[in-house]
Amino acid sequence: MTTKALIWFKRDLRVSDHAPLAHAATCDEALGIFIIEPQWLASPECDPRHVAFTLACLDALRNDLASIGVPLLIAVGDAVEVLEGLRSGHGVTHLLSHEETGTGWSYARDRAVRRWAQQVHVAWQEWSQTGVVRRLQDRRGWAGRWQRFMDKAMVDKPNQLRAFAGWSVREQAQIPDLQMLGVQPNGIALPEAGEAAAREVLRGFLTGRALGYRKAMSSPLSAPEHCSRLSPYLAFGCISMRQVHQATEAAIRDTALRELAYDVRGFSSRLRWHCHFMQKLEDEPQIEFRNVARSHDGLRAGDGTHPDALDQERLAAWKEGRTGFPMVDACMRQLCATGWLNFRMRAMLVSFASYHLGLHWREPGLHLARQFLDFEPGIHWSQMQMQSGTTGINTLRIYSPSRQQKEHDPTGEYVRRWVPESGTAAYPQPIVDEAQVLGAIKAKLYGLRKQEPVRAEASAIQLKHGSRRSGLPPAKKRSSKTVVSSPQGELF
Repeated sequence: MTTKALIWFKRDLRVSDHAPLAHAATCDEALGIFIIEPQWLASPECDPRHVAFTLACLDALRNDLASIGVPLLIAVGDAVEVLEGLRSGHGVTHLLSHEETGTGWSYARDRAVRRWAQQVHVAWQEWSQTGVVRRLQDRRGWAGRWQRFMDKAMVDKPNQLRAFAGWSVREQAQIPDLQMLGVQPNGIALPEAGEAAAREVLRGFLTGRALGYRKAMSSPLSAPEHCSRLSPYLAFGCISMRQVHQATEAAIRDTALRELAYDVRGFSSRLRWHCHFMQKLEDEPQIEFRNVARSHDGLRAGDGTHPDALDQERLAAWKEGRTGFPMVDACMRQLCATGWLNFRMRAMLVSFASYHLGLHWREPGLHLARQFLDFEPGIHWSQMQMQSGTTGINTLRIYSPSRQQKEHDPTGEYVRRWVPESGTAAYPQPIVDEAQVLGAIKAKLYGLRKQEPVRAEASAIQLKHGSRRSGLPPAKKRSSKTVVSSPQGELF
């Protein structure tokens, strides 16, 4: 019997360190496929910038696959329907893919594909591409498992595969553009896409741009140059976390510049946090939609249990960068215009929406998801809850916009760049009285965290989702105190 393998590319748009692609070499024939799903295009976190970057990555991937004889089919439609059409029309016997820790729609999609594969007797095999562990029973030992996975030898790219009969890499269909998909372009300038671009960004960071990383990553003025800028490539899988980890460790060993090694080591320690936060969503998919700590339901308007509706006027002002707080507005405008913002300023935006404006994290989270070119569901929703104080276990972090401006934009250069009307009559007054609103939310949260049932729930959450010291950056002792500072730093 001829074995025919479909290599299902999702958020793993590369040919190096790609286990499904390597496994396809054991089959008689292979075909790559990427499915542009209407559920994705219609999802509330999808933005034209995500679609445009995906299409550019697919163009690069198609060329890389062609070099080893694998055609790439790009189909538009429901995943089960597309896969069934290929099975019935071409005799597909195997479906090979990476595991995906995604949003609610992709989780439902994978369950539907699993049922289909079982019904039609297609062998679907999945591999992990990060340190996330599927069906994890206990967080103990997770850090060690992450380390072993990242230190393991990378998967070699196969030399040559045999395409499905009748398919040729020379006669591949045109990659659709945004117009063909019914997506309206938004004019955002995108970074160069694809695996080769990802490798070059990594090389440039490790050989020079990382110098000064630990300090520079906090300021929106210096972070664009000194942060890795790998996050979009990791989110779309143009490079694997294992590739980044091993290249980073090699750079630490090989560089003769002590200062550079020091900064690269700081970056290395944060790679573990990437998968740590993704593991939370993998273990509990519902944290995309509801509070981790259910005792915090009803805390803010917009969570479905609060008697008041979400304040749409405050939400719109925050989304459009017109809150009357210059540092907040500058960060939002930069993000919307470029698709990237350093981590400290991302955390400040969430903190401001949650604590100053009293908004539940879900709607602000969807807006940010659309703006972040590097939207990674596991990191995103875990961080939205962490920075909003709804995990029940993390220190409350409330950012003072004026303090952030004083520390990270002391001359006002950044604010003038993005909010040129600041300081003039055209700029609005602050949308809220900072002292008044923060006093109210602090009192509410302090009172809540003192309650015994809330403490008991926090203990259970810590057991399930809390980080373990072994193999991770040191975690501070959990406290109910409010901290006006930064979380653990730049994740990307």
